[in-house]
Amino acid sequence: MKAVLICFSTKSRQFKSNYDRNRFFRGLYGWRQVINTGNKKYIYERQGLLGGIPHIRVDQSMFIIMERHAEAMREFLDGWEDKIDWQLFNVLLDDDQKKKLRGVLDG
Repeated sequence: MKAVLICFSTKSRQFKSNYDRNRFFRGLYGWRQVINTGNKKYIYERQGLLGGIPHIRVDQSMFIIMERHAEAMREFLDGWEDKIDWQLFNVLLDDDQKKKLRGVLDG
């Protein structure tokens, strides 16, 4: 199983507004939308790109994905290249990490 580590950092001053910054993070991680109507509450899980890609989140701006998903991630991150810096590293996973990523796949 080949895997890659992706790290990114935002260039805060390049984002025009909090809305613009939130678009990036929501596009990547997804978000929970809560709508209150009268006495009812509706909760919707909005999926970001990582919602459809098995991953291990290492830190707030660092995650491991399988190499076969790297191209989709490149396309997304390249779309934000003026507002973020990012790097991709090939990584070797030990058995525990492989199990963890497989667990994400299975569960």
